[in-house]
Amino acid sequence: MKKPGTTRILGGLSAAALLLALAFPAAVQAQGKGMTPPAETMDIGDEPGRVSTEEVTITEGPYARQMVFFRSNEAPGTVVIHSAERFLYVVQPNNRALRYGIGVGREGFQWSGLVQVSRKAEWPDWRPPPEMLQRQPYLPRFMAGGPGNPMGARALYLGSTVFRVHGTNQPETIGQSISSGCFRLANGDIIDLYSRVPLGTKVVVRHKATI
Repeated sequence: MKKPGTTRILGGLSAAALLLALAFPAAVQAQGKGMTPPAETMDIGDEPGRVSTEEVTITEGPYARQMVFFRSNEAPGTVVIHSAERFLYVVQPNNRALRYGIGVGREGFQWSGLVQVSRKAEWPDWRPPPEMLQRQPYLPRFMAGGPGNPMGARALYLGSTVFRVHGTNQPETIGQSISSGCFRLANGDIIDLYSRVPLGTKVVVRHKATI
């Protein structure tokens, strides 16, 4: 497997992804209320078993990892997620932040709140929660971590919630509203983020666009 940071993201989705139209493995929750989205909101989701042959890093365009101006009252090291912007920021000193492009929850699955990184995992296993299996009974009950796992190369677990910041085996979905409330990065980017974010890190999730 090649090292991250060398591959350009490619557009387009496979026919299998279009047929599966699976949702991200997370319980259906938003703003504290359980919801079941109407059929027309079901976007293209994860493709269990699809193998990403490389640890893709987005190197061009607005979703490429980069240092940006970012005015915040949060302490350096804090993770700030702006769902509406499709960006995750790691706050740096002097009004700067390291910015990553992300995929976010689709309509009806977006949320906001204040949590901490409660757990970290490399090549995490996937266990779709009961709520997801109820909606999509054809999903596997368990999938071991690895290149074909929709959870990707790394995962940061958010407090006691079912939500995570994780990698993906579909890097072309970065910048889309596609999940059931989790936040996905290209595998090369989640590996980089994972190395920078220790357990206990404060995570601020904002849903509405900033002014």
